[in-house]
Amino acid sequence: METLCSSSLLTLSSINFAGAGSVSVPGFSLPSLKTRAFPVCIRKHSAVGIPRASVAVEQQTQKAKLALIRIGTRGSPLALAQAHETRDKLMASHPDLAEEGAIQIVIIKTTGDKILSQPLADIGGKGLFTKEIDEALINGEIDIAVHSMKDVPTYLPDKTILPCNLPREDVRDAFISLTVSSLADLPAGSTIGTASLRRKSQILNRYPSLNVLENFRGNVQTRLRKLNEKVVQATLLALAGLKRLDMTENVTSILSLDEMLPAVAQGAIGIACRSNDDKMANYIASLNHEETRLAVACERAFLLTLDGSCRTPIAGYASRDGDGNCIFKGLVASPDGTRVLETSRKGTYAFQDMINMGKDAGQELLSRAGPGFFDS
Repeated sequence: METLCSSSLLTLSSINFAGAGSVSVPGFSLPSLKTRAFPVCIRKHSAVGIPRASVAVEQQTQKAKLALIRIGTRGSPLALAQAHETRDKLMASHPDLAEEGAIQIVIIKTTGDKILSQPLADIGGKGLFTKEIDEALINGEIDIAVHSMKDVPTYLPDKTILPCNLPREDVRDAFISLTVSSLADLPAGSTIGTASLRRKSQILNRYPSLNVLENFRGNVQTRLRKLNEKVVQATLLALAGLKRLDMTENVTSILSLDEMLPAVAQGAIGIACRSNDDKMANYIASLNHEETRLAVACERAFLLTLDGSCRTPIAGYASRDGDGNCIFKGLVASPDGTRVLETSRKGTYAFQDMINMGKDAGQELLSRAGPGFFDS
């Protein structure tokens, strides 16, 4: 196996790495990420066999040795956009990190990236998009890890901490279709593509005449291509991701929170480091957005109480109202959407109070749901 390190911007299109430029999908304008070039390390391997490890780590070159921070991330355009955002904020906040080569991006392929032929619920387990990145962090192959918080299990691996959430993007879901303007306008029998049981259950609860294609997976560009190829009549995507990719021109309409409650921690980016690495902890703690961190903590306490996984349709959202209080809304649903249970809480926008709100809401819904609810 040969390791290559390039200081040019890599943009992912399907499985090909290309130089800086746009990623194009027929029928859609998918602009390139507007960021400066950064060192990215990928592993090159022959067509025979699959590399044993998924972590692309550059150890040989002088440039890698000079890097003060190695950021671990998945390789999708959205994951790279989030790594870019983290890098840019670090550079702006710390002059010692503004030098060329001071921050290196390391692309890591996760289990969720490798297995695309099955719905996430069928793969099972937690941490499908984080496990390999966490292992690289613990093993010292990267210094910090950038995650989409909705992918992070409710537990953190030993020897790691997550002291930072960046300012949260719009939490709502976007409806995208080439033929109609909203979910309500889809004719009976139409098929919507989504890999999310949360979305599926809420769609079917409101529109039982629609069909849902569950194994509608891939990055944003892949799913838009499938829509353009008429594999489905519509899809839902997180508006946060489309904004970070500068792809909001593809949005047909935006679903309100009453129509579609978001996933726990949707729109939030988390940055982790090793628990014994005070230097990295101080770097990333300086980027923390406390309002986002508290909201995410509340939602994750709700999820932890429900012991949610990819097989359980769960939604939760905590926000600050005009009076400065925390408003939490939570939901659990049967996979087929025939039953949806909702609850809400209001309290002080403070860490422990919000943790308690999330736990209490989760315990209420567990009690109301009863045994076997998620098996229906």
